[in-house]
Amino acid sequence: MQSIKVADYLNHRPVTFKQDMRVESAVEKLLQSGQSGGPVIDETKRVIGFLSEQDCLKKMLEATYQNESHSVVSDVMTKEPLCVKREDSIVQMADLMICNKPKVYPVVDDEGRLLGVISRANVLLALDKHLHDAYVSGHRYV
Repeated sequence: MQSIKVADYLNHRPVTFKQDMRVESAVEKLLQSGQSGGPVIDETKRVIGFLSEQDCLKKMLEATYQNESHSVVSDVMTKEPLCVKREDSIVQMADLMICNKPKVYPVVDDEGRLLGVISRANVLLALDKHLHDAYVSGHRYV
């Protein structure tokens, strides 16, 4: 089970954001992608933050009360997101996701550049597939 790696289940085409993007534009991008959040990257694709639906919801609600918004992504993003490596184990990811709040983790290389993201759904799929495969192979010999 430890041999199942993040690299085998990560989303290589996540929604991403720039720190100077207006929150309203980021919300539109999130809604179009169907993803619950995404990494904020710089010009070199280094992960510098993470923007979630929850971050946007709070800021959009404030804007509704004030009838205006001047916020950009850097105002609301998580500035030091938890990132993982492609070599990390899916089992370790599952443990991490149980203990920590994020639903989506950026997957980065050794320089912190974005390779993709892995979500709870990706981890559940990996665990389900492994358990199903183990069940099927165990019953081949019965």
